Amino acid sequence: MSKDIRLKKGLNINLQGEADKVYASIPRSQNFSIKPTDFHALTPKMVVKEGDKVKAGTCLFFDKYDERIRFSSPVSGEVTEIVRGAKRRIMEVKIAADSEVSYESFSLDAKASREQVIKGLLDSGVWPFIRQKPFDTIANPSDNPKAIFISTFDTAPLAPDNDFVLHGLDKEFQVGIEVIKKLTDGKVHLNVDGNTNPSKVFTDCKGVEINKISGSHPAGNVGVQVHHIDPINKGDVVWYLYPQDVLTIARLFTDGKYDVSRIVALTGSQVERPRYYRTISGASISNMISENSIKDGSNRFISGNVLTGTQISADGCIGFYDSQITVIPEGNEQEFLGWIAPGLQKFSMSKSYFSWLTPAKKYNLNTNYNGEERAYVVTGQYEKVLPMDIYPMQLVKACMIEDIDAMEQLGIYEVSAEDMALCEFVCTSKMEVQSIIREGLDLVKKECS
Repeated sequence: MSKDIRLKKGLNINLQGEADKVYASIPRSQNFSIKPTDFHALTPKMVVKEGDKVKAGTCLFFDKYDERIRFSSPVSGEVTEIVRGAKRRIMEVKIAADSEVSYESFSLDAKASREQVIKGLLDSGVWPFIRQKPFDTIANPSDNPKAIFISTFDTAPLAPDNDFVLHGLDKEFQVGIEVIKKLTDGKVHLNVDGNTNPSKVFTDCKGVEINKISGSHPAGNVGVQVHHIDPINKGDVVWYLYPQDVLTIARLFTDGKYDVSRIVALTGSQVERPRYYRTISGASISNMISENSIKDGSNRFISGNVLTGTQISADGCIGFYDSQITVIPEGNEQEFLGWIAPGLQKFSMSKSYFSWLTPAKKYNLNTNYNGEERAYVVTGQYEKVLPMDIYPMQLVKACMIEDIDAMEQLGIYEVSAEDMALCEFVCTSKMEVQSIIREGLDLVKKECS
C-alpha cells in the first residue's frame, strides 16, 4: 500500500546558482575517466593496459573479490593512462574518445529470467549502478533483496530536477522498471516528491508502489525513505538506484548497448549561467566550463553537491554516480570582525545571525568551516536535521569507540554517510560525521563477513 510520509525534521540550504531549466549544447568531450575510487571498498583488477583500443561497453577492470562485477568503458577510444596512487593503488583509468562512439553489442531480452537478466547486467558493466543498503556498496548479485528503492527527487542543495531531466521519457523509464522488477520478489518502491506535483513519468509508472515523501532535505535520500517505508534489520538487504540509471538499463535491453548518456546540471554561485548539459558519464567537465562562464577568483569544483560531493579540478571528470557539478568560492580569505559581525550574508540554522529574518534568501556560501574541531558537546542539533527515529550523536560516539553492539542497537544498518551530511554541516564541534559513520559501517561489515 502506497504511503504518504510527511517529515518535520530536516534543513533546506538555499544556495545561489540553481540550474535554469534549459539545455545547452556543447561538443562531446574528448577525455573520459573511470575512477575505481567512486566505488567504495572496491579492489580493481585491470583487464586493459595503456594503448589498448576499447569500445563503449568493453570491460576495463573487475572487482578482485567478485569477478562477476565488471566496469565498462563509457565510450570507444584508446586507454591513454592508468593513474596509480600510493602502493600502486589504481586511482583512475583515462580514455581518449573516438570521434564517433562504437559500441559492444549485447543481446538481451527484457522477458528473460531473473538469472539471465542479472547475467546481462553483469556482463555489460551496468550492474555497478545498483547499490545496496546496508553499507552503501555495489549490490551483491547473489542476494535477493526484500525491496528495491528508487528516489525520483533529490533535496540536496542545487540538485537537478528529475521531473525536468526525464520529461517525455515515460516509455523508456517503464522498460527499465520492468527489468528491475525481475530482480526482487518484493516491492519496487518509487518515491516521489510530496512537496510538488511530480512528473507523469513517475506517477503513471506501472508495477511499482508509489510513495509520497514531503519535507526538507534529506527527504530525498533513499536511506531516510527506507527508514520510514521498510526499515532494515540485521540480515535484511535492499537495493537502490537513481532514475537516470533506470534509463541506462532500459537502453541496454532495447538497443543492446552500454549507453551511459546522462543529463548533468552545472550549478553554483560561481557559474554565470547555471543550466543543464547532455553528456556521458565520466566525461571531462572542461567543455561545460568553457561554454559557460565561471566567475573570477579561487573556486572549488565539486562532482556532486556541496554536502557529499567530491572535489575535482576544472578539467576533471564527472563521478560515476553524479549528475551535478557545483562551483562555489573557496573560503580561504580572512573575514573582517569574524563572528562578531551581524552576518546578514551568512546562513545559520539557529538565530545566531540576523539572516534568520529572511528565510527565503539564497546564499553565496564558500568552503570555509567557520571554526575548527573542538570539544564534542551535546547540542541537540543533529536531532533537528535528521528525520530518522535514532539517536545520531550516540551513534556517532559508538562508531568513534568502535562499539559494534552499541552501533547495532542504535541503528547503524539504517544510516549511510550521506544521511548524516546535515549533521556534519550544523555540527558546532566541527566533527567529520560522514567519515566517522563510514568507518563504523566498514567495521560492522568486516565483522559480519
